[in-house]
Amino acid sequence: MANTTGSAGSARNWTFLTNHGHVLLAIARNPTARLRDVAEEVGVTERAAQAIVTDLESGGYLRRTRVGRRNEYTIDPSGHFRHPAEADRQVGALLALFTPDHADRDA
Repeated sequence: MANTTGSAGSARNWTFLTNHGHVLLAIARNPTARLRDVAEEVGVTERAAQAIVTDLESGGYLRRTRVGRRNEYTIDPSGHFRHPAEADRQVGALLALFTPDHADRDA
């Protein structure tokens, strides 16, 4: 995580992507990943990862399918960013930027 020193001299940790973005990218890289593994990769608790996946699923960004004892995730790259400043962009562009093979799967 990036460290910056604030005006009062205290160190703050921040990143450009939110945990939601990190979870989406982790799932794009490995659509059959266990939530435990996604949580570890992102640096959040398994419960937080589960809540984020639920948010992404509710928002239409991904679909969860049960395959045996595991979940398999399918991402909809045509979903638009939620913030008004990026609402004209699709999340597929972010996925293609960070997961080069994702663009090949959607073609």
